[in-house]
Amino acid sequence: MSTDSRLRNVLTIAGSDPSGGAGLQGDLKTFSALGVYGTNVITAVIAQNTCGVASVYPVSPQAIREQLDHLLGDVTIDAVKIGMVGSRDVAEVIAEALGRRRPRWIVLDPVMVAKSGDILVDNEGIRAVRDILVPLADVITPNLPEAAVLLDAPSPATLDDMEALLPGLTQLGAPYVVLKGGHLRGETCPDLLATPSEHRWLPASRIATENLHGTGCALSSAITACLAKLPVDAPQGAPVAAISDAKQWLHAALEASVRLEVGRGRGPVHHFHAWW
Repeated sequence: MSTDSRLRNVLTIAGSDPSGGAGLQGDLKTFSALGVYGTNVITAVIAQNTCGVASVYPVSPQAIREQLDHLLGDVTIDAVKIGMVGSRDVAEVIAEALGRRRPRWIVLDPVMVAKSGDILVDNEGIRAVRDILVPLADVITPNLPEAAVLLDAPSPATLDDMEALLPGLTQLGAPYVVLKGGHLRGETCPDLLATPSEHRWLPASRIATENLHGTGCALSSAITACLAKLPVDAPQGAPVAAISDAKQWLHAALEASVRLEVGRGRGPVHHFHAWW
């Protein structure tokens, strides 16, 4: 049994969200709520609120490189979550930095479309995510529109459509794929998980709430935190258990979101539902 009881350090590489529900702000809240120490590298300053995105101001590749070099040269990172990546140059910078000082776990949330429907990444950035970052990741967490963009295919509308898309996603190179079913219609919104040995459905009931802002960020950062806490000698099925734990945490955060009053649009999940 592992004797490594130290607190884990995790990193989010993501854009900002002034409303605090998504992006690196939401990721840092998730990390803290789940008991890991969060660090961050910012990739874009985004003018947005709960109603939508007004403007995206990318951070230069050089600035991102310097952030990564100084952080990784000092802090041992156990797991990293990669969110919004706006260009091929930025994707290459991230891949190079993590290749030199690779953490044990890399989780990629291929952020391309905001919950409001706003497009956040150009075509070259989309290709860079698919060709450079997906093969680097241990886990990817696309929603249905993002999966469709990655494979240049129609967005799935049924469970059968999701299953049909899964082989193409696994062929992109990440060992674990969490295809999120939140965009499906109906009372349930199951996710479809692919592992190196199988695929399985992760059932979930749909929660009646409009507070969905940052849901994808919260899930991917929760997965990152749960994976980071796994001991080095964890059994083979431990990553699946970590993903399941992250989903249960998010479900509770969505249920508790009714206690928050943030903005006039889609409010955030309640990251600290277990605390206040």
